[in-house]
Amino acid sequence: MIRGEPGDTRVLRRAFGTFATGVTVVTVGGDTPHGMTANSFTTVSLDPPLVLICVGREAVMHAVLCDQGSFGVSVLAADQGHLASYFADRNRPLGPEQFAGVACQSGQLTGAPLLVGALAHFECVVRRTYEGGDHTIFLAEPVSLHRCADDQALLFLNGRFRQVESERSEATT
Repeated sequence: MIRGEPGDTRVLRRAFGTFATGVTVVTVGGDTPHGMTANSFTTVSLDPPLVLICVGREAVMHAVLCDQGSFGVSVLAADQGHLASYFADRNRPLGPEQFAGVACQSGQLTGAPLLVGALAHFECVVRRTYEGGDHTIFLAEPVSLHRCADDQALLFLNGRFRQVESERSEATT
């Protein structure tokens, strides 16, 4: 057992990591397209439809998203861990070059790049922002959505990408 104070970020990160989350790539289109891996995407409300993402204030995405006011979300499939790693890499190229070699399509309403092969796509318009410590919480309304596949999702747990094991039918003899 590991014990610690909530102010100890190392211990806090490990404790937070015990909560499995889905993995998304959040993207912004326009003159300065940008992508970022995020597991801080969640639904807020069905009526009205609302979602949120949390973005660190020091992240490149923060400034781009504040300027653009809209974003896309690609919910990653279990076989897209390489894309999650790529869009989490701070050393990847910036601007349009970061999408070179990445199969994507432009969202019809926001122009945000949406990753091909994702389980679902959302295009969202920011409605409000809230301060959240070293992050900003972007509350947004989905203005388009597309459920693409009925596949397994990519998960993040204990600092690693994971997959849900498929249920296996027991053979009776």
